[in-house]
Formats: sequence, C-alpha cells, structure tokens
Amino acid sequence: MPVKNRFAELLPEITAWRRDFHEHPELLFDVHRTADKVAGLLRSFGCDEVVEGIGRTGVVGVIRGRSDTRGRVIGLRADMDALPIHEATGLPHASKTPGKMHACGHDGHTAMLLGAAKYLAETRNFDGTAVVIFQPAEEGGGGGREMVADGLMDRFGVQEVYGMHNMPGIPVGHFHIREGAMMAAADQFEITVTGKGGHAAKPHECVDTTLVASHIVIALQSIASRNVDPLKQVVVSVCTFRTETQAHNVIPQTVLLRGTVRTMDPEVQDHVEGRVKAIAEGTAQTFGAVADVTYMRGYPVTMNSPENTRFAADVARAVSGQVDENTAPLMGAEDFSFMLNERPGAYIFLGNGDTASVHHPAYDFDDNAIPFGSSWYAGMVEARMPAA
Repeated sequence: MPVKNRFAELLPEITAWRRDFHEHPELLFDVHRTADKVAGLLRSFGCDEVVEGIGRTGVVGVIRGRSDTRGRVIGLRADMDALPIHEATGLPHASKTPGKMHACGHDGHTAMLLGAAKYLAETRNFDGTAVVIFQPAEEGGGGGREMVADGLMDRFGVQEVYGMHNMPGIPVGHFHIREGAMMAAADQFEITVTGKGGHAAKPHECVDTTLVASHIVIALQSIASRNVDPLKQVVVSVCTFRTETQAHNVIPQTVLLRGTVRTMDPEVQDHVEGRVKAIAEGTAQTFGAVADVTYMRGYPVTMNSPENTRFAADVARAVSGQVDENTAPLMGAEDFSFMLNERPGAYIFLGNGDTASVHHPAYDFDDNAIPFGSSWYAGMVEARMPAA
C-alpha cells in the first residue's frame, strides 16, 4: 500500500512529535500547549482551514481533495489529553511533569493523525473533504460531548466519523473491530447513607451506617446476578466507602458510597439505574436509615454502524492484512460515543504489542505502530472518497 511506504519515511518525524507530546502531558481541557502545537503543525502542512477552541480547547483541520464532485466529508478523530499518574517508565522521553503522564497513548493517537494530515495535505488524492479532529478531555471530561455541542458536525459538514485507540496485548499492526456495541456506557452513582451515630459500645442506641452501607454494597451485586438477563453485559462496582470519622470507637452518622455502572444496552442502562436507587433506598429503610442516591449518566455506548465498520475493517485489511472483525466488546468507556451518536462511523483498536496496560505508570505507546495507524487514518479518506 503506497500510503504505508510514505509513513515509513515519515516515521522519525512523527515519532519526534509523539515523544514531545509524551514529555509534556496535559490534563482534561487544559491542553493548551498540545493544541497550540497541533494547530501550528496543521498550518505548516497547508491545511485549508485550521480552527482552534472547538469544545473549549479542541482543534479542527480541514483538508480538501483535488475534487469535490461527491461532496462527501469524512471526520477523523484523535484525543490529546493525558492522565493524573506519576510515570514510572524511566524512558528518555518520560513525562517532565510529576503526577501527569500519557498513560493511555493519546500522544500516539494525536501524532498518528497529524501524520495522516500531513500526507493528505501533500497528496490530496481524494474526492471530498477530510476533517481532522483533535479532542481534549477524553479522560473523564467529556471533550467529545463539548465539541459536538459546539457545532462540530454541522459547522464542518461532517457526514461520517472515525476514531482509533491503541490496545496493549494485540500485536503491533493488528486491528480489532466489531459491529454494534464496541465499548460500554459509563454511569456514576453516589449513595449517602444517613443513620444515627454514637458510641461503638452502645450500638443498640444507634443506626449503624457502616452496617447499612455494607448491606447495600452486597445487595447491589444482585443487579448483575439476578436482575439482568445473563446474556446482557452489566457491571456494578462500588469503588469508594467513606465514613465521616477515623475513630475506632465511633459509629458514624453518615457513610458515602461511590461507584460506576457499565452497560451495553440503553434498556439495561435504564433498568439498572432504577435498581440501584430501589435497592439502596429499600435496604437503608429496612435498617431504619435513609439512603440518598444521586445517579449520573456518563459516556454513552460506543456504537459502530454496520456499513462503516465493514469499511473500516476493509481499510485496515489493506494496511496490514491482520484484522479481527469479531473482537469482544469492552466494558471500558470512550467519549467518541458522543460523536457516533451524531453521525454514523466506527471505532477501531490498533495493537500496541506486549506492553504495560493503559492507565498503568509503566505504559508507553509503541512507535512501531505509527505507520499502521497513520495509514489507516489516511486510507479511510482515500478509500471512502476515491479521486474522481
């Protein structure tokens, strides 16, 4: 594939961008240095339009093909933000900011899409318009939602949108994808249990919130095992159990529980939300306590459209010949889902080899994956919008 040859030539340059991003990680929407560099590079490539500040700190580049007889517009997205993790790789290009690191490979995603943008601006061997989207705040901030709310799709006329994420454990150069639900919806809940605090030696005079909250934690596990069809995916995890006291002899007045719910089906999502509230409130009432439940909807299900998934797989096959089109869905979440809710498209995984897992302090993006990822991004444009 000619594109792949070009990216082999560009590999040192793209790697240098990637490692620069890695040395200077930024969190959530505070990606000003990264966004400035992205915008500057896009302008140096000769993009027809470069717009900053979409969704607060997002960057969009527009590259028009040699012709535009069909009027098709394809969006390609990469995320830019890092994580609040202290890096433990010891690499020469390790983070220079203590407590922040690119532990999910967004530095690689950004660099690969920049490489594709450089190639597309050089060649323009397509009939239509490519829109390259650099998004902030994927790691919990909802940057995808903010870019959509800021008019991303309508302003740039995006008709289809595609995204990619590296995946440790998959060989470099291999792609994994599936039709339909690819990644889960991620919701959050907070449960405040209020009872009657007092002396630990007089539990009969109290309503023990620690006991009540413990029963709630156990009862919530019945949602997955007894309230949802076993063939449907659901995870309910209580991740925080916090009392208002650190004393050994005080029964606390309140206990705060925090957790997450992961689902693949909107109907299951609705059902689980209702069960979380009913179980927490009912269990607390049984013991004479009160449970106040706050349930917050987060990222939606990442849903790949069938036609677009097949097309994305075909392009991946042309790049490397190594594609799994029936990969198992993941219960992790991805805010590219907000873009897929607005336009048809697909999300694909690219192998990162035998590395530490994402969100681990020893993780690093494998630069050998760059030619494959950049080729796929560019290939989506050239194959979906072939030159007239």
